[in-house]
Amino acid sequence: MKAHLTVFTLSAILIVSIGMAPAFGQIQNSIVVTTDKSSYSEGETILVTGEVRDLYSGTPVSVIVKAPNGNLVSIAQVTVGVDKKFSTEITAGGALMKAEGSYMITVQYGTENRSAEATFEFGGSTMTPPSTGGSGVTDKTVAIEGSTDLIGYTITGGKLLSIMPDVEANSLIVSIDATSDGSLTLTIPRSVLDATMNGEDDDFFVLIDGEEVDFEETTSATNRVLTIAFPAGAEEIEIIGTFVVPEFGTIAAMILAVAIISIIAVSAKSRLSIMPRY
Repeated sequence: MKAHLTVFTLSAILIVSIGMAPAFGQIQNSIVVTTDKSSYSEGETILVTGEVRDLYSGTPVSVIVKAPNGNLVSIAQVTVGVDKKFSTEITAGGALMKAEGSYMITVQYGTENRSAEATFEFGGSTMTPPSTGGSGVTDKTVAIEGSTDLIGYTITGGKLLSIMPDVEANSLIVSIDATSDGSLTLTIPRSVLDATMNGEDDDFFVLIDGEEVDFEETTSATNRVLTIAFPAGAEEIEIIGTFVVPEFGTIAAMILAVAIISIIAVSAKSRLSIMPRY
């Protein structure tokens, strides 16, 4: 009797163990990521929390948020605690989170780039979009070498250090000090930088520290307004078009040409003045 009972007990344990194994393995091989709510209104705080299976010392998780159309909304590098858990907060709305719909959060971690996903619904932005006429709605302006027109800008998550034209690359080089994840909105006069093909507007290429990124744009007859999200620690944003303001060398060449003509004229006059008169 005892022998039968022992066999029955061992069989039951084996069956339970086999039944539990797949679920245990699934938990161990995943990254868990969740939000505190399933939907948000503009201005609300989105709390993103999660947990990893393996802890890699000094390696943060990447938290990437994309809009319903696939455009990048934000990127954050989040520290993982000794308890293997992480959390970060995102404010619903802003320049890059305007459209109503389902937003995707992707978390990546480790050398094998393991990932997990979560979604949330956003009710859409009620903010009035920036005007694209005149100089645009901006907080500050910056002058560009070779042009009398100013670039307007607003920035969150850091500060703008400088904007310099790169004539050979037909681009603007924007230097920033990104202390946290943020965004930069530039109101660029077409006389400063433009991208056209056969008389029609063409797309800019935007690089952050050498990596191509998505951006949002509105246009007018005189300006092109770009909104670019950047991660903490970003240093350089390059905007590549088909035309950029003439380099200083072109202006210098014109000045030199005028100077040469003036010298020739003065020399000719001097020679006439010293010629003997009869």
